[in-house]
Amino acid sequence: MVESSNAELSQHRQSQVAVWKTFARRMVPHIVTRSTVLGLTGVAGAVLLWQLVLSVALVDPRLMPAPLAVFQAAVEMAASGELFQHIAASVARALSGLVIGSAIGIAFGIFTGRVAVFGFLMEPIAQLFRSIPAIAFVPLAIIWFGLGEQSKLFLITFGVFFPVWINTLMGVKSIRPVYIRAARSLGVSRRQLLRLVILPAALPYIITGVRISVSIAYIMLAAAEMAGARTGLGQLIQESYLVFRTDRMLVGIIMLGILGLISDRLFMMGVRRLFPWYGAER
Repeated sequence: MVESSNAELSQHRQSQVAVWKTFARRMVPHIVTRSTVLGLTGVAGAVLLWQLVLSVALVDPRLMPAPLAVFQAAVEMAASGELFQHIAASVARALSGLVIGSAIGIAFGIFTGRVAVFGFLMEPIAQLFRSIPAIAFVPLAIIWFGLGEQSKLFLITFGVFFPVWINTLMGVKSIRPVYIRAARSLGVSRRQLLRLVILPAALPYIITGVRISVSIAYIMLAAAEMAGARTGLGQLIQESYLVFRTDRMLVGIIMLGILGLISDRLFMMGVRRLFPWYGAER
């Protein structure tokens, strides 16, 4: 009975090992690429340079803590759950603003590109607001919406909107008129024209606009949270500044960069999965 049980346990472990080996064989070539190795080498070099600058006393460690001190602060915050709480709040805000701003930007770009009257009326106004840094609206957003989630969502959405709108507009205007005339000659409706001709032709521009807006979403997120929030990486940075905890400040700053990088990579992975032809010529 015991031998049978041990044999079954051994077979189960062997099957698990086989599954993990198969997973490793399939995933490692995609993860351990030349670009990934070079990127990690660059990060390691930057950390070593950071430590070297502190070792030769070029910078006061109270102003710029050592990498190990920053890592220890991150571990302490992760162990208490505080870091994950900040990350969850920031990701939720950034993602919400990115989705809403992108949707509005795509719709606005299509309308201004296809409806001449709407474009003539709205494009100058949109261009005017595009020239104003979105961060300049932080005090006004607090007055309008208070310190709650509405002001943060407004600021992120506002910052995301313009790159998506401009790129969508460029994509729509880049469509050759002969394609539109050919589709109309086949009797397609306006909805079919939008779905089968306009959106596919403008899609590379839209993807570029959304990808740019991913980083802008985190920029606006940090500004909005530093202006006033109970949780979030921006709030962590601002709170740490008030108590002169530069190690915790750097944890928040580095995490914003990591989240931006991960978001960009996940977005491009999704794009290539949904649209395998995108970037195939590169």
